Amino acid sequence: MSEQEIKVPDLGGADEVEVIEVLVSKGDSVEEEDPILTVESDKASVELPSPGAGKITKITVKVGDKVKEGDVVGMMEASGDTGGSDDDKDSGEDAKSDEKDEAEAKSDDKEAKSEEKKPAPKKSGGSRKETVKVPALDGFDNVPVIEINVSEGDEVEADDALVTVESDKATMEIPSPYAGKIGKILVSEGDKISEGLDLVEMTIVEEGGDEGEEDASSEASESSGKEKQEGEPESKSKPSEPKPEQSSATYEPPAPGAKVHAGPAVRKLAREFGADLTRIKGSGPKSRILKDDVQAYVKSQLQQTQQGSTVAGGGGAGIPGVKLPDFSQFGEIERESMSRMMFATANNMQRSWLNVPHVTQFEDADITDMEDFRKAQKAAGEKKGVKMTPLPFLLKACATALAELPQFNVSLDMDRKEVIRKQYIHIGIAVDTPHGLMVPVIKDVDKKGLWELAAESADLAQKARDKQLKPAEMQGACFTITSLGGIGGTAFTPIVNTPEVAILGVSKAAMKPVWDGKDFQPRLMLPLSLSYDHRAVNGADAARFTSVLSQLLGDIRSLLL
Repeated sequence: MSEQEIKVPDLGGADEVEVIEVLVSKGDSVEEEDPILTVESDKASVELPSPGAGKITKITVKVGDKVKEGDVVGMMEASGDTGGSDDDKDSGEDAKSDEKDEAEAKSDDKEAKSEEKKPAPKKSGGSRKETVKVPALDGFDNVPVIEINVSEGDEVEADDALVTVESDKATMEIPSPYAGKIGKILVSEGDKISEGLDLVEMTIVEEGGDEGEEDASSEASESSGKEKQEGEPESKSKPSEPKPEQSSATYEPPAPGAKVHAGPAVRKLAREFGADLTRIKGSGPKSRILKDDVQAYVKSQLQQTQQGSTVAGGGGAGIPGVKLPDFSQFGEIERESMSRMMFATANNMQRSWLNVPHVTQFEDADITDMEDFRKAQKAAGEKKGVKMTPLPFLLKACATALAELPQFNVSLDMDRKEVIRKQYIHIGIAVDTPHGLMVPVIKDVDKKGLWELAAESADLAQKARDKQLKPAEMQGACFTITSLGGIGGTAFTPIVNTPEVAILGVSKAAMKPVWDGKDFQPRLMLPLSLSYDHRAVNGADAARFTSVLSQLLGDIRSLLL
């Protein structure tokens, strides 16, 4: 056995990336393309694959380390059975040779046949009938059929799509394991299928039939069809056609419903990357998509993302970038680097806006009596050395509302399809500082009194302005309050600070005439703007939440109950 270095491959233009997970340990046996590490750039998390099959002898990085292209992250002993008889191993060992694409094509075809475990051996002639069953669906069960890609009597090649199914995470085609003629179709659109279920009946044409002629014609550069006549499956045939150039810029995706030629291993790789196979140009025989094609496509999309271009088919995360003109043609300009905080805030805001369906509920709260009470505490505040502002009342009212309407005190785990219900009430307060927006968190608001909340909020706000906040003082919020009341405005639509599901915006209070049943009375009204995640909160609950806040602020005695 020979020992080889495991190096960081091309990272699609990213400079340094952080190791966020080590997926193997010393002594583990791995196959080619098995993930070794997970790294995270500013744009995405990516698994780094093993360059070949073998045993891990050393891992030289740990979680939190920064790595770049070419860095050695471990050592491995290559398997001794990497001879020419195994095409998969060849393709791993010769990954940088001139015949890489040819070996990949053979590897993908072989995996497709071995996964289905139903090669169509050629015999002395004639035909036979086979029932095609649903193959392994990568852990999915009871997936609905959304499209039947063939009809009775159709002639199909091996790996042609028979049906298209849709799981919660992806749409995938189930390929034909044989070349032959479609007989009876045993499923319908809308049916839910699982591994092992009968899918279609087929007539398989054996040696001397149409299948042999198709195989021969597909290999235009082969001077002889000896391998097929000797009974070797189609996937073993060696393509000698020149590899088409990779040109995503000029490639036009196939029309909807068109067939995509790719083996199960390639489809799995595409699913892991979140790549849309219909947008990838295949470089193999018959425009078959190879692993290299998927990797090249993902690399190009990452580069386009970093350049601000549109990420096509990126699963909804990519948006059209804004191309800036040369502003210097209009006058004098000056450029300065964004601060780390500004850049992080911009990314978080964009991430929240893209992932959260926002709705904003508006309400005016009558705080006339609350303000009279607050101003009456001025002398007591001077003795305590604490200034009583409207914020402690808002904090206490929000804590009470969160306890009464716990659907606002949750986070959504969409990967596990779970709602995380929090048994604590921590509230973030947005603070405008010279360095940017900061959100310190007041813990256990429901257990604290108004004076304690006033002192703590003032202390945290000053720490934020002095850049003295600790990380722990900015974590754990269930809900956020952002107030522009000291500046002005009548309403605004704050962005939810995900993974929270709601945020309260507070605008400037103003005197308004309010009808009391007999006369109009001057009342001090405080505009409230509640933005919420519509996946977790419905409109009726949002209206109840703002109504509770209005009642609590209108009669602060209820805060003491």
